Amino acid sequence: MSSLARQLCRVSPFASLTCMPQNAPEDLSSTIETIYRSESGRILATLVRLLGDLDLAEEAMHEAFAAALDRWPQDGIPDNPRPWLISTARFKAIDGMRRRARFDGVEKDLTLHLEAHMNETPQEDEIEDDRLRLIFTCCHPALAPEGQIALTLREVCGLTTEEIARAFLVTPATLAQRIVRAKAVIRDKAIPYQVPVSQELSARLGAVLQVVYLVFNAGYSAVATGAELSREAIRLGRLLLELLPEPEVMGLLGLMLLQESRRAARSSAEGDLILLDHQDRLLWNRNQIAEGILLTEKALASRRFGAYTLQAAIAAVHAEASSTAATDWRQITLLYDGLIRIHPSPVVELNRAVAVAMCEGPEQGLLLIDGLLAREELAKYHLAHSARADLCRRLGRISEARASYENALALAPQEPERRFLAGRLKELK
Repeated sequence: MSSLARQLCRVSPFASLTCMPQNAPEDLSSTIETIYRSESGRILATLVRLLGDLDLAEEAMHEAFAAALDRWPQDGIPDNPRPWLISTARFKAIDGMRRRARFDGVEKDLTLHLEAHMNETPQEDEIEDDRLRLIFTCCHPALAPEGQIALTLREVCGLTTEEIARAFLVTPATLAQRIVRAKAVIRDKAIPYQVPVSQELSARLGAVLQVVYLVFNAGYSAVATGAELSREAIRLGRLLLELLPEPEVMGLLGLMLLQESRRAARSSAEGDLILLDHQDRLLWNRNQIAEGILLTEKALASRRFGAYTLQAAIAAVHAEASSTAATDWRQITLLYDGLIRIHPSPVVELNRAVAVAMCEGPEQGLLLIDGLLAREELAKYHLAHSARADLCRRLGRISEARASYENALALAPQEPERRFLAGRLKELK
Protein backbone atom coordinates (compact mmCIF):
# COMPACT_ATOMS: atom_id res chain seq x y z
CA MET A 1 0.00 0.00 0.00
CA SER A 2 1.34 3.47 -0.86
CA SER A 3 2.11 6.05 1.85
CA LEU A 4 -1.00 8.01 0.74
CA ALA A 5 -3.15 4.93 1.26
CA ARG A 6 -1.65 4.43 4.69
CA GLN A 7 -2.23 8.11 5.49
CA LEU A 8 -5.89 7.95 4.52
CA CYS A 9 -6.44 4.64 6.33
CA ARG A 10 -5.12 5.73 9.68
CA VAL A 11 -7.50 6.48 12.52
CA SER A 12 -7.66 10.24 12.96
CA PRO A 13 -9.18 12.22 15.83
CA PHE A 14 -10.25 15.04 13.53
CA ALA A 15 -11.77 13.36 10.46
CA SER A 16 -13.67 10.20 9.71
CA LEU A 17 -11.66 8.67 6.88
CA THR A 18 -12.56 5.90 4.45
CA CYS A 19 -9.89 3.22 4.06
CA MET A 20 -8.29 3.00 0.63
CA PRO A 21 -8.51 -0.29 -1.27
CA GLN A 22 -5.32 -2.34 -1.13
CA ASN A 23 -5.59 -3.99 -4.56
CA ALA A 24 -4.90 -0.93 -6.71
CA PRO A 25 -1.82 -1.17 -8.99
CA GLU A 26 1.26 0.33 -7.37
CA ASP A 27 1.96 2.67 -10.31
CA LEU A 28 -1.61 4.02 -10.14
CA SER A 29 -1.29 4.46 -6.37
CA SER A 30 1.90 6.44 -6.96
CA THR A 31 0.19 8.61 -9.59
CA ILE A 32 -2.75 9.33 -7.29
CA GLU A 33 -0.34 10.14 -4.47
CA THR A 34 1.36 12.67 -6.74
CA ILE A 35 -2.03 14.18 -7.62
CA TYR A 36 -2.87 14.34 -3.90
CA ARG A 37 0.35 16.21 -3.15
CA SER A 38 -0.17 18.74 -5.93
CA GLU A 39 -3.96 19.16 -5.92
CA SER A 40 -5.33 18.41 -2.45
CA GLY A 41 -4.93 22.02 -1.29
CA ARG A 42 -6.98 23.33 -4.22
CA ILE A 43 -9.58 20.57 -3.93
CA LEU A 44 -10.02 21.00 -0.18
CA ALA A 45 -10.29 24.79 -0.47
CA THR A 46 -13.08 24.50 -3.04
CA LEU A 47 -14.90 21.85 -1.01
CA VAL A 48 -14.78 24.06 2.09
CA ARG A 49 -16.52 26.78 0.11
CA LEU A 50 -19.11 24.38 -1.30
CA LEU A 51 -19.80 22.49 1.93
CA GLY A 52 -19.18 25.24 4.48
CA ASP A 53 -17.42 22.91 6.92
CA LEU A 54 -13.71 22.02 7.10
CA ASP A 55 -14.15 18.56 8.63
CA LEU A 56 -16.89 17.59 6.17
CA ALA A 57 -14.80 18.87 3.26
CA GLU A 58 -11.72 16.94 4.39
CA GLU A 59 -13.68 13.72 4.84
CA ALA A 60 -15.36 14.09 1.44
CA MET A 61 -12.01 14.75 -0.25
CA HIS A 62 -10.44 11.64 1.26
CA GLU A 63 -13.42 9.56 0.14
CA ALA A 64 -13.01 10.95 -3.38
CA PHE A 65 -9.36 9.87 -3.49
CA ALA A 66 -10.39 6.45 -2.17
CA ALA A 67 -12.95 6.26 -4.99
CA ALA A 68 -10.23 7.17 -7.49
CA LEU A 69 -8.12 4.22 -6.40
CA ASP A 70 -11.18 2.00 -6.74
CA ARG A 71 -12.48 3.26 -10.11
CA TRP A 72 -9.53 4.60 -12.10
CA PRO A 73 -7.98 1.15 -12.71
CA GLN A 74 -11.10 0.31 -14.78
CA ASP A 75 -12.12 3.76 -16.06
CA GLY A 76 -8.68 5.30 -16.57
CA ILE A 77 -7.32 8.54 -15.11
CA PRO A 78 -9.41 11.57 -16.22
CA ASP A 79 -7.69 14.12 -18.44
CA ASN A 80 -8.28 16.69 -15.69
CA PRO A 81 -8.44 14.83 -12.35
CA ARG A 82 -9.26 17.86 -10.18
CA PRO A 83 -12.89 18.45 -11.38
CA TRP A 84 -13.53 14.70 -11.16
CA LEU A 85 -12.30 14.63 -7.55
CA ILE A 86 -14.28 17.74 -6.58
CA SER A 87 -17.45 16.36 -8.17
CA THR A 88 -16.99 12.94 -6.57
CA ALA A 89 -16.32 14.49 -3.18
CA ARG A 90 -19.48 16.58 -3.50
CA PHE A 91 -21.51 13.44 -4.33
CA LYS A 92 -19.97 11.65 -1.34
CA ALA A 93 -20.88 14.51 0.99
CA ILE A 94 -24.49 14.59 -0.23
CA ASP A 95 -24.82 10.81 0.04
CA GLY A 96 -23.54 10.94 3.58
CA MET A 97 -26.03 13.62 4.52
CA ARG A 98 -28.91 11.74 2.88
CA ARG A 99 -28.09 8.60 4.86
CA ARG A 100 -28.56 10.36 8.16
CA ALA A 101 -31.74 9.46 9.96
CA ARG A 102 -32.75 13.05 10.57
CA PHE A 103 -31.67 16.43 9.20
CA ASP A 104 -31.92 19.73 10.89
CA GLY A 105 -33.02 22.72 8.83
CA VAL A 106 -29.52 23.89 7.98
CA GLU A 107 -28.48 20.45 6.71
CA LYS A 108 -31.62 20.19 4.58
CA ASP A 109 -30.95 23.59 3.05
CA LEU A 110 -27.31 22.71 2.38
CA THR A 111 -28.26 19.41 0.77
CA LEU A 112 -30.81 21.10 -1.50
CA HIS A 113 -28.29 23.78 -2.43
CA LEU A 114 -25.60 21.20 -3.25
CA GLU A 115 -28.03 19.15 -5.32
CA ALA A 116 -29.13 22.23 -7.27
CA HIS A 117 -25.52 23.03 -8.17
CA MET A 118 -24.36 19.42 -8.56
CA ASN A 119 -23.19 19.67 -12.15
CA GLU A 120 -21.46 23.04 -11.91
CA THR A 121 -17.68 22.87 -12.40
CA PRO A 122 -15.67 25.45 -10.44
CA GLN A 123 -13.63 27.73 -12.69
CA GLU A 124 -9.86 28.09 -12.29
CA ASP A 125 -10.06 31.62 -10.89
CA GLU A 126 -12.67 30.44 -8.36
CA ILE A 127 -10.35 27.66 -7.21
CA GLU A 128 -7.42 30.05 -6.74
CA ASP A 129 -9.66 32.42 -4.76
CA ASP A 130 -10.69 29.42 -2.65
CA ARG A 131 -7.06 28.71 -1.80
CA LEU A 132 -6.51 32.28 -0.66
CA ARG A 133 -9.62 32.08 1.54
CA LEU A 134 -8.39 28.84 3.10
CA ILE A 135 -4.96 30.30 3.88
CA PHE A 136 -6.49 33.31 5.65
CA THR A 137 -8.87 31.03 7.56
CA CYS A 138 -6.04 28.76 8.75
CA CYS A 139 -4.02 31.81 9.82
CA HIS A 140 -6.84 33.68 11.58
CA PRO A 141 -5.50 35.57 14.66
CA ALA A 142 -8.13 33.90 16.87
CA LEU A 143 -6.18 30.66 16.51
CA ALA A 144 -3.11 29.92 18.64
CA PRO A 145 0.14 30.30 16.63
CA GLU A 146 0.94 26.59 16.84
CA GLY A 147 -2.58 25.85 15.62
CA GLN A 148 -2.19 28.23 12.68
CA ILE A 149 1.02 26.49 11.61
CA ALA A 150 -0.35 22.96 12.02
CA LEU A 151 -3.59 23.73 10.21
CA THR A 152 -1.83 25.51 7.34
CA LEU A 153 0.60 22.65 6.76
CA ARG A 154 -2.18 20.07 7.04
CA GLU A 155 -4.91 21.70 4.97
CA VAL A 156 -3.10 24.02 2.56
CA CYS A 157 0.14 22.06 2.00
CA GLY A 158 -1.33 18.58 2.38
CA LEU A 159 1.36 17.28 4.76
CA THR A 160 0.37 14.36 6.95
CA THR A 161 -0.03 14.70 10.70
CA GLU A 162 3.02 12.46 11.17
CA GLU A 163 5.18 14.59 8.85
CA ILE A 164 4.29 17.81 10.65
CA ALA A 165 4.76 16.24 14.09
CA ARG A 166 8.18 14.91 13.13
CA ALA A 167 9.28 18.31 11.83
CA PHE A 168 8.25 20.08 15.06
CA LEU A 169 9.52 17.31 17.38
CA VAL A 170 6.12 16.56 18.93
CA THR A 171 4.04 13.40 18.96
CA PRO A 172 1.40 12.88 16.26
CA ALA A 173 -1.25 12.87 19.01
CA THR A 174 -0.10 16.29 20.25
CA LEU A 175 -0.07 17.67 16.73
CA ALA A 176 -3.51 16.22 16.00
CA GLN A 177 -4.91 17.90 19.09
CA ARG A 178 -3.57 21.25 17.92
CA ILE A 179 -5.49 20.76 14.69
CA VAL A 180 -8.60 19.70 16.58
CA ARG A 181 -8.44 22.83 18.76
CA ALA A 182 -7.84 25.10 15.76
CA LYS A 183 -10.83 23.65 13.92
CA ALA A 184 -12.96 24.01 17.06
CA VAL A 185 -12.07 27.71 17.25
CA ILE A 186 -13.04 28.20 13.60
CA ARG A 187 -16.34 26.41 14.22
CA ASP A 188 -17.21 27.91 17.61
CA LYS A 189 -16.32 31.48 16.65
CA ALA A 190 -17.96 31.09 13.23
CA ILE A 191 -14.81 32.45 11.57
CA PRO A 192 -15.79 33.38 8.02
CA TYR A 193 -14.16 31.58 5.14
CA GLN A 194 -13.02 34.70 3.29
CA VAL A 195 -10.18 37.05 2.50
CA PRO A 196 -10.34 40.11 4.79
CA VAL A 197 -11.74 43.34 3.41
CA SER A 198 -9.19 45.84 2.18
CA GLN A 199 -8.91 47.85 5.41
CA GLU A 200 -8.11 44.67 7.37
CA LEU A 201 -5.96 42.99 4.75
CA SER A 202 -2.56 44.42 5.68
CA ALA A 203 -2.91 43.42 9.34
CA ARG A 204 -4.19 39.94 8.49
CA LEU A 205 -1.59 39.47 5.76
CA GLY A 206 1.06 40.01 8.43
CA ALA A 207 -0.25 37.00 10.36
CA VAL A 208 -0.20 34.84 7.22
CA LEU A 209 3.37 35.87 6.36
CA GLN A 210 4.45 35.19 9.94
CA VAL A 211 3.08 31.64 9.76
CA VAL A 212 4.86 31.02 6.46
CA TYR A 213 8.15 32.33 7.88
CA LEU A 214 7.78 30.28 11.08
CA VAL A 215 7.34 27.18 8.92
CA PHE A 216 10.44 28.14 6.93
CA ASN A 217 12.52 28.79 10.04
CA ALA A 218 11.53 25.44 11.53
CA GLY A 219 12.95 23.77 8.44
CA TYR A 220 15.94 26.09 8.15
CA SER A 221 17.06 25.62 11.75
CA ALA A 222 16.92 21.85 11.38
CA VAL A 223 19.80 22.19 8.85
CA ALA A 224 20.18 18.73 7.28
CA THR A 225 16.69 17.39 8.09
CA GLY A 226 14.45 20.40 7.51
CA ALA A 227 14.47 20.64 3.71
CA GLU A 228 10.85 19.53 3.29
CA LEU A 229 9.46 22.20 5.62
CA SER A 230 11.55 24.88 3.92
CA ARG A 231 10.30 23.75 0.52
CA GLU A 232 6.70 23.87 1.74
CA ALA A 233 7.20 27.41 3.07
CA ILE A 234 8.68 28.52 -0.25
CA ARG A 235 5.79 26.86 -2.08
CA LEU A 236 3.36 28.76 0.15
CA GLY A 237 5.26 31.96 -0.55
CA ARG A 238 4.97 31.40 -4.30
CA LEU A 239 1.26 30.68 -3.95
CA LEU A 240 0.70 33.86 -1.93
CA LEU A 241 2.67 35.92 -4.45
CA GLU A 242 0.60 34.50 -7.30
CA LEU A 243 -2.65 35.23 -5.50
CA LEU A 244 -1.67 38.46 -3.73
CA PRO A 245 1.33 40.23 -5.36
CA GLU A 246 2.09 42.61 -2.49
CA PRO A 247 5.66 43.97 -1.95
CA GLU A 248 6.09 42.31 1.43
CA VAL A 249 5.06 38.95 -0.04
CA MET A 250 7.83 39.46 -2.62
CA GLY A 251 10.20 40.35 0.21
CA LEU A 252 9.38 37.24 2.22
CA LEU A 253 9.73 34.92 -0.76
CA GLY A 254 13.01 36.61 -1.68
CA LEU A 255 14.28 36.22 1.87
CA MET A 256 13.41 32.52 2.01
CA LEU A 257 15.05 31.83 -1.36
CA LEU A 258 18.22 33.69 -0.39
CA GLN A 259 18.49 31.83 2.91
CA GLU A 260 17.61 28.47 1.39
CA SER A 261 20.29 28.99 -1.30
CA ARG A 262 22.94 28.24 1.34
CA ARG A 263 21.47 24.90 2.53
CA ALA A 264 24.05 22.67 0.81
CA ALA A 265 26.90 24.65 2.41
CA ARG A 266 25.48 24.99 5.93
CA SER A 267 26.35 21.53 7.21
CA SER A 268 28.96 18.85 6.63
CA ALA A 269 28.28 15.32 5.43
CA GLU A 270 28.20 14.32 9.11
CA GLY A 271 25.57 16.96 9.89
CA ASP A 272 27.93 19.38 11.64
CA LEU A 273 27.12 23.10 11.46
CA ILE A 274 29.26 25.28 9.16
CA LEU A 275 29.12 29.02 9.86
CA LEU A 276 28.83 31.59 7.10
CA ASP A 277 32.51 32.58 7.07
CA HIS A 278 33.59 28.94 6.52
CA GLN A 279 30.99 27.95 3.94
CA ASP A 280 31.99 26.92 0.42
CA ARG A 281 30.18 29.59 -1.57
CA LEU A 282 30.47 27.51 -4.73
CA LEU A 283 27.79 25.29 -3.16
CA TRP A 284 25.32 28.17 -2.89
CA ASN A 285 22.37 27.83 -5.27
CA ARG A 286 22.85 30.64 -7.78
CA ASN A 287 19.39 30.26 -9.34
CA GLN A 288 17.74 30.79 -5.96
CA ILE A 289 20.04 33.74 -5.29
CA ALA A 290 19.19 35.38 -8.62
CA GLU A 291 15.45 34.94 -8.09
CA GLY A 292 15.68 36.11 -4.48
CA ILE A 293 17.59 39.27 -5.42
CA LEU A 294 15.16 40.08 -8.24
CA LEU A 295 12.17 39.77 -5.89
CA THR A 296 13.92 41.87 -3.24
CA GLU A 297 14.73 44.63 -5.72
CA LYS A 298 11.11 44.72 -6.93
CA ALA A 299 9.86 44.96 -3.35
CA LEU A 300 12.34 47.74 -2.51
CA ALA A 301 11.37 49.65 -5.64
CA SER A 302 7.75 49.78 -4.48
CA ARG A 303 8.73 51.91 -1.43
CA ARG A 304 5.97 50.03 0.46
CA PHE A 305 8.16 47.31 1.89
CA GLY A 306 8.49 46.09 5.47
CA ALA A 307 10.65 43.96 7.71
CA TYR A 308 10.83 40.90 5.47
CA THR A 309 12.09 42.94 2.53
CA LEU A 310 14.82 44.57 4.64
CA GLN A 311 15.91 41.14 5.91
CA ALA A 312 15.97 39.97 2.30
CA ALA A 313 18.14 42.95 1.37
CA ILE A 314 20.60 41.96 4.12
CA ALA A 315 20.64 38.38 2.82
CA ALA A 316 21.21 39.72 -0.70
CA VAL A 317 24.32 41.64 0.40
CA HIS A 318 25.72 38.40 1.84
CA ALA A 319 24.78 36.47 -1.30
CA GLU A 320 26.54 38.93 -3.61
CA ALA A 321 29.82 38.90 -1.64
CA SER A 322 32.64 36.58 -2.68
CA SER A 323 33.78 36.09 0.93
CA THR A 324 33.12 37.24 4.48
CA ALA A 325 35.97 39.76 4.22
CA ALA A 326 34.56 41.17 0.96
CA THR A 327 31.06 41.62 2.42
CA ASP A 328 29.79 45.20 2.66
CA TRP A 329 29.26 45.12 6.44
CA ARG A 330 28.62 48.85 6.62
CA GLN A 331 25.70 48.48 4.21
CA ILE A 332 24.41 45.61 6.33
CA THR A 333 24.67 47.79 9.45
CA LEU A 334 22.62 50.52 7.76
CA LEU A 335 19.98 47.99 6.71
CA TYR A 336 19.76 46.76 10.30
CA ASP A 337 19.30 50.38 11.40
CA GLY A 338 16.29 50.58 9.11
CA LEU A 339 14.99 47.23 10.33
CA ILE A 340 15.21 48.34 13.97
CA ARG A 341 13.17 51.43 13.16
CA ILE A 342 10.25 49.48 11.71
CA HIS A 343 10.63 46.20 13.61
CA PRO A 344 12.50 46.77 16.90
CA SER A 345 13.71 43.54 18.45
CA PRO A 346 16.63 42.50 20.67
CA VAL A 347 17.52 39.76 18.15
CA VAL A 348 17.76 42.38 15.39
CA GLU A 349 19.95 44.47 17.70
CA LEU A 350 22.17 41.43 18.28
CA ASN A 351 22.57 40.89 14.54
CA ARG A 352 23.38 44.56 14.10
CA ALA A 353 26.03 44.29 16.84
CA VAL A 354 27.71 41.45 14.94
CA ALA A 355 27.71 43.57 11.77
CA VAL A 356 29.23 46.49 13.72
CA ALA A 357 31.94 44.15 15.01
CA MET A 358 32.79 43.21 11.43
CA CYS A 359 33.13 46.78 10.18
CA GLU A 360 34.27 48.69 13.32
CA GLY A 361 36.11 46.00 15.24
CA PRO A 362 35.21 43.34 17.86
CA GLU A 363 35.51 45.80 20.77
CA GLN A 364 32.59 47.89 19.47
CA GLY A 365 30.48 44.81 18.81
CA LEU A 366 31.22 43.41 22.28
CA LEU A 367 30.11 46.65 23.93
CA LEU A 368 26.77 46.43 22.17
CA ILE A 369 26.27 42.73 23.00
CA ASP A 370 27.15 43.28 26.66
CA GLY A 371 24.59 46.07 26.76
CA LEU A 372 21.95 43.73 25.32
CA LEU A 373 22.77 40.96 27.79
CA ALA A 374 22.62 43.47 30.66
CA ARG A 375 18.98 44.12 29.72
CA GLU A 376 18.38 40.37 30.21
CA GLU A 377 16.07 40.12 27.19
CA LEU A 378 18.54 37.74 25.55
CA ALA A 379 19.77 36.05 28.72
CA LYS A 380 18.44 32.66 27.59
CA TYR A 381 19.19 33.09 23.89
CA HIS A 382 22.12 30.84 23.05
CA LEU A 383 23.18 32.81 19.97
CA ALA A 384 23.76 35.95 22.06
CA HIS A 385 26.21 34.07 24.31
CA SER A 386 27.78 32.39 21.28
CA ALA A 387 28.31 35.76 19.55
CA ARG A 388 29.85 37.20 22.71
CA ALA A 389 32.13 34.17 23.03
CA ASP A 390 33.35 34.58 19.46
CA LEU A 391 34.19 38.26 19.95
CA CYS A 392 36.00 37.52 23.22
CA ARG A 393 37.96 34.76 21.44
CA ARG A 394 38.98 37.17 18.69
CA LEU A 395 40.12 39.67 21.34
CA GLY A 396 42.16 37.03 23.17
CA ARG A 397 39.93 37.11 26.28
CA ILE A 398 39.96 33.34 26.54
CA SER A 399 38.44 32.83 29.99
CA GLU A 400 35.47 35.07 29.08
CA ALA A 401 35.12 33.27 25.76
CA ARG A 402 35.07 29.91 27.54
CA ALA A 403 32.38 31.05 29.99
CA SER A 404 30.19 32.42 27.19
CA TYR A 405 30.59 29.26 25.09
CA GLU A 406 29.56 27.20 28.13
CA ASN A 407 26.48 29.39 28.59
CA ALA A 408 25.60 29.00 24.91
CA LEU A 409 26.11 25.23 25.05
CA ALA A 410 23.77 24.93 28.03
CA LEU A 411 21.04 26.81 26.15
CA ALA A 412 21.45 25.45 22.58
CA PRO A 413 18.39 23.40 21.54
CA GLN A 414 19.75 21.67 18.41
CA GLU A 415 22.37 18.92 18.44
CA PRO A 416 24.40 20.34 15.49
CA GLU A 417 24.73 23.64 17.36
CA ARG A 418 25.72 21.81 20.54
CA ARG A 419 28.44 19.89 18.67
CA PHE A 420 29.72 23.13 17.14
CA LEU A 421 29.89 24.90 20.50
CA ALA A 422 31.55 21.91 22.15
CA GLY A 423 34.13 21.97 19.36
CA ARG A 424 34.84 25.65 19.95
CA LEU A 425 35.32 24.96 23.67
CA LYS A 426 37.71 22.18 22.83
CA GLU A 427 39.71 24.52 20.56
CA LEU A 428 40.09 27.00 23.44
CA LYS A 429 41.62 24.32 25.62
